[in-house]
Amino acid sequence: MTGAPAPQPSGDELLKVFAALGNPHRMRIVAALVDGGRNYVSRLARELGMGRPLLHMHLQRLEAAGLVTGELEVSQDGKAMKYFEVTPFCYGLTPQAVAQAARTITDEGKETVKETAR
Repeated sequence: MTGAPAPQPSGDELLKVFAALGNPHRMRIVAALVDGGRNYVSRLARELGMGRPLLHMHLQRLEAAGLVTGELEVSQDGKAMKYFEVTPFCYGLTPQAVAQAARTITDEGKETVKETAR
């Protein structure tokens, strides 16, 4: 590690992170994965009191934003299980960082905002 500051995210990347964390369910999912560590979808759904389809949709958004990663594994009895864990992240949020990121927003980033508004 060089001690150099982490590169600033692009506007599109920052919008995906904000959109992903702008939902209380997704914040609870991140918290559960931080507190309990790596977990598979069915157990995580039970712990959060959430249906698996809804949890899966939220996990997809978190994964698209780079905040969690998922890995499919086969259990000893041959059952496929998808495990998720938090990806280490740290964003320095300053007015200057927001201004710099705003200058890089593309049409893809604008679509992220539209999807979140729905």
